[in-house]
Amino acid sequence: MGGRTHVLRADLSAGTVEREPVPEAWRRRVLGGKGLGARYLYDELDAGTDPRGPENLLAFCVGPLSGALPGEQRYAAVTKSPLTGLFLDSYAGGDFAARLAGSLDDCLALLVTGESDEPVRITISEGDATIEPAETWGADTVETAEAHPDAAVACVGPAGEREVAYATIASDAGDHHAGRGGAGAVMGAKGLKAVLALDGPAGPPTEALATLREEYTADYAADDTGRWQAAGETLESIDFANEVGALATEGWQKGQFEAADDVGIGAAQEASVGREHPDEAVPGGFRIETDEGETVPRGATPMTLGAGLGVDDFDAVAALGELCDRLGVDVITAGNAVAWTVRAAEQGAVDADVEFGDPDSAQALIKAIAEGENAAGSSSIDPAIAAALREGVDATAAEFGADTIPTVKSMELPAYDPRAAAGMALAYATSDRGACHRRARPIEREVFDAWDRDERVTAVVAAQDTRSVLWSLVADDFAGETMWQDCGATFMTALAESTGIDYPTEPAALRRTGERIWTLVRLFNAREGADRGDDALPEPLREPIADGPAEGERIDPDAFDNLLDAYYHARGWSDDGLPTAATLDRLDLTALRDGATPVGDAGDATSTAFDQPPERTNDHD
Repeated sequence: MGGRTHVLRADLSAGTVEREPVPEAWRRRVLGGKGLGARYLYDELDAGTDPRGPENLLAFCVGPLSGALPGEQRYAAVTKSPLTGLFLDSYAGGDFAARLAGSLDDCLALLVTGESDEPVRITISEGDATIEPAETWGADTVETAEAHPDAAVACVGPAGEREVAYATIASDAGDHHAGRGGAGAVMGAKGLKAVLALDGPAGPPTEALATLREEYTADYAADDTGRWQAAGETLESIDFANEVGALATEGWQKGQFEAADDVGIGAAQEASVGREHPDEAVPGGFRIETDEGETVPRGATPMTLGAGLGVDDFDAVAALGELCDRLGVDVITAGNAVAWTVRAAEQGAVDADVEFGDPDSAQALIKAIAEGENAAGSSSIDPAIAAALREGVDATAAEFGADTIPTVKSMELPAYDPRAAAGMALAYATSDRGACHRRARPIEREVFDAWDRDERVTAVVAAQDTRSVLWSLVADDFAGETMWQDCGATFMTALAESTGIDYPTEPAALRRTGERIWTLVRLFNAREGADRGDDALPEPLREPIADGPAEGERIDPDAFDNLLDAYYHARGWSDDGLPTAATLDRLDLTALRDGATPVGDAGDATSTAFDQPPERTNDHD
């Protein structure tokens, strides 16, 4: 059998869908998922393409091993971000991801281009797709899913329709989100309300892969990551971050939240009416009943909407999270937007009736951002502030002042405060999509160990490369821990044997594939003008944490610059953060690079960080 060999291309301007073969060289060298999405973006977009324009590409990608890997199936939404103006990949699991893989059949992706004059939906089944009118424009994410009971649904809510720069693509009635960076705004700008997957989930394509999936699923349930996931999903994150003084509290002013226990895992367990997958060894998140229905809060919800906003009531935090889920807006950026407004009002930069500890005022502001002036309770919100916040904290601070919330590449930081762990600051700064704790998250080891500069660099580079290859397969981020040491080589060997494709099957070759994909994304961002300045230390992190175990900790700018120099050296990039010609040659990227993409003039082109297997972690959220 040949595996997944095609993509579907839906041109919304023309109203057509076509099947296209994926070059075998692309499948061997970038696999699928993140890597394939990056390859299409680099190949088809010009520098300066408007993320909300018809020329932008939105890819719903699966991987060559979708259906065959342990844990929850996932898909990657890949596009150019309206929040950052750079590369964006965002991931979601659940029923839609599983049924998307089944409905795509022998295809690796649905590529969406153009824009429709009227709202549409795309329906996928048996490796084909149709474009149809959408009757649910104006509905929230839960209502949209309920309108299509026979399909698995990924859609935008009001935030995506209004093209909020951090709107999500919500699936499974808002239980899962391709969240950060605004893929939902791209979808809304194209007039695409929903993608429907009609077929059942994809299963392992061969008996050998089915056996491997069984074995690795058992390993995942038995190892440390699987056990803490089974105990508390990602909600344990707030307890850990609070314990070590790295929990960003009340707009990044403190490192601990006194009421963390009131909004953390214990509170969730007490309020829970069940788990997402109660019959499985790793049963998923906690289901919480609210006045509006039901929600499944993840770790970012109590961290950003609880501690970050000083809200100490779990029911109120869960309700804020559910509001974001229904509106289709990223929880992390929404929470930071509210926190910025509170601090800006305290400094006199804006006039806004929003306070820390007040969930009602936070709810009114989030509604005003996502729904506009007609949102319930928005009369107390200055429309100019809400309009600015639709473009993110950076854009709002540029207009009104009050540079209080840290961002990287215009993406707001998650609630792990890196002032307690300099390696985490490096991970945020060098993240390819903007501030992200999922590319590399060394904080759990670093806060307990006295790491030196090179140990921090090695950990970050290895994690970025390893996750790049796993997210191209596409693996569950946590179940993927069972493949951490060999980067999925066991599975890739079985796939290569069944398809006859010369996939990389050795761990070192797969880590090199991850480095190739990471560097390809850097080329895309460099073509958009990104360089060392975009990897800079956010100004708020230069100020010390006010209290807690990490009280007084700050990121020293000179030490950070030295850390960044070492990172570029390890990657074989120049001092200004650009891959050198020698590095591109080593990674077989020379022929791909176009004339609009700058390369570095100097740098070490003999990176060795990818040759070292990354250490295992019990990373959270």
